[in-house]
Amino acid sequence: MKIKSRVQLRKNAKNKMLKDLESAFGEEMAELEKKTLEKVTLDEYSLILVEGRPLLFEIDGRLFPTVRGALEMGLQKRLVVVDKGAIRFVSNGADIMAPGIVEADTEIKEGDFVIIVEEIHRKPLAIGKALMEGQQMVDADSGKAIKSISHVGDKLWNFEF
Repeated sequence: MKIKSRVQLRKNAKNKMLKDLESAFGEEMAELEKKTLEKVTLDEYSLILVEGRPLLFEIDGRLFPTVRGALEMGLQKRLVVVDKGAIRFVSNGADIMAPGIVEADTEIKEGDFVIIVEEIHRKPLAIGKALMEGQQMVDADSGKAIKSISHVGDKLWNFEF
């Protein structure tokens, strides 16, 4: 991935971004207020660096934590929990099928971005886009529930600045 631009966010842009994130994730995002945020434009994504670490990215005009960001910030909303049989596939970038989902945030709506975590330690494995509502993911016996966007070990995870 090639860096097209890198700029420090102005206070008003930072405040608007934090307000949007707090509405989605709650007070867990409030601690970003005191940190230095930079926007890096790449070929595929725009990343938000928090103190130099790529913890947020922009996709479809919305900000969402990267896998690394979800891991470091310990977010507890918009989670989808997969069973241990799905870990290998999710970690390799596969889309998430409904039978592998054991739990999901009931507030998830179709089209929302979600954090996929594993069942035992609840560590983030991937970021994806919901193809069905949260409760429907748990209840369904078949079908694709989440389209994978980024996962542990992909080029976004390994990107160095």
